[in-house]
Amino acid sequence: MITRRKFVATASAGAVLATAAPAFALEPKFTPQPVRMRSDMQPGQILIMPRAHFLYFITAPGEALRYGVGVGKAGLEFTGEAVIQVKKEWPTWRPTNEMIEREPQTYAKFKDNDYVEPGGPGNPLGARALYLFQNGRDTFFRIHGTTQPQTIGRSVSNGCIRMINEHVIDLYQRVPVGTKVTVI
Repeated sequence: MITRRKFVATASAGAVLATAAPAFALEPKFTPQPVRMRSDMQPGQILIMPRAHFLYFITAPGEALRYGVGVGKAGLEFTGEAVIQVKKEWPTWRPTNEMIEREPQTYAKFKDNDYVEPGGPGNPLGARALYLFQNGRDTFFRIHGTTQPQTIGRSVSNGCIRMINEHVIDLYQRVPVGTKVTVI
């Protein structure tokens, strides 16, 4: 039987929890939206502009679908051309040796072992990952989902391009292996 006291206590606790952790709201400019694009880009290509925090999927001559992204910290960003050579749903993840050396306290569970974080909602690569290659070699840079949506529009990662999970799922469905990616 629920007493008035128990009802009031439960309702009060629920109200405190609701105000303690406000829901994340993505800035509207970082939501996917159609935009005009320079006409020299071919449909199906991806252009990433890290300083602006946008990824453009070219849909037609002069047109693109723009997504907001989080990008690498200064000195850790990728630039140049690459090709998506591998696509994975709920990918596994392991930080690079350089990441472990740079931030040993953050990546302590990966030091001196072969542990790989299994895929799933808690994995830093999120729901999907598109693996960037140059000349047939893995660059170790990815376009991927994130468990930290508040980083979209910021330069905080170890170099990869982060997207909201729903957005990377949408992009993943649009691009085949072999898609050209240009990061400027």
